[in-house]
Amino acid sequence: MSLLTLVPTPIGALHDVTLHALEVLRSADVVAAEDTRRSAVLLSAHGIDRPLVRIDAHTVASRGPALLAEHARVAYVSDAGTPGISDPGADLLRLALDAGHQVEVLPGPTAFVPALILSGLPLARFSFEGFLPRKGSARSRRLRALARREHPSAIYEAPGRLAATLADLADACGTMRLGSVSREISKRYEETVRGTLGELAERFASRKPRGEIVVVVAGHDPSEDEEGVPDADALAAALTAAGVHGRTLRDALEALGVPRNEAYRAALEAAPDQPL
Repeated sequence: MSLLTLVPTPIGALHDVTLHALEVLRSADVVAAEDTRRSAVLLSAHGIDRPLVRIDAHTVASRGPALLAEHARVAYVSDAGTPGISDPGADLLRLALDAGHQVEVLPGPTAFVPALILSGLPLARFSFEGFLPRKGSARSRRLRALARREHPSAIYEAPGRLAATLADLADACGTMRLGSVSREISKRYEETVRGTLGELAERFASRKPRGEIVVVVAGHDPSEDEEGVPDADALAAALTAAGVHGRTLRDALEALGVPRNEAYRAALEAAPDQPL
């Protein structure tokens, strides 16, 4: 039986690593890493000379079982932060548990917690979204669910998709909903920009940032609900059941007071095979 330890690594400055993490890395029989090149920099900076094996999303199923069977003490590190959150560490941990191995997780850094705090929003409760689906109805459903929450949500996003995601968030939540964009947390060029989703979408529409990004969106305030705004999905379902589809459905929703973007989205999801 082996012991698998998920070891948090710095999300920025190399000296942010904990003493406990360094102790586990030094005593491990092997260090499994999402990216051995990045992890080698950390190990070298702290004088740790242990075998490194790449275990990423594509190899965790094929290499993970043998790695756990062959070594008594396995340390796993992701690219940055605490493994097991939006990375292959969760899959490796599940493999270890299913095979009867011991597991432990060390406390340590993760990007979304400082980003949430930096947003300046109230955080008695919050949700972590990870990466949103890239397109289609799955993305629309997540955006609608996020828009209805009454507490802040944190989202991971890649630099090249930030502008589109901010635009989608502004459409789903309203341009006046507050939010923030944090990048390069604990690194030299750390930055947090705060404002309304409309302002953030406009700012990053023409500016492509670098580095790891966390978007935080404020919760929905029920007191700001507009009276008389119809439920687009409920109306679309009722009209579809009555045989109304496609462009006619979209036009009917608009005539009933549904905003144009919502009418298009609801009509498309109600009957995705119908032209609009």
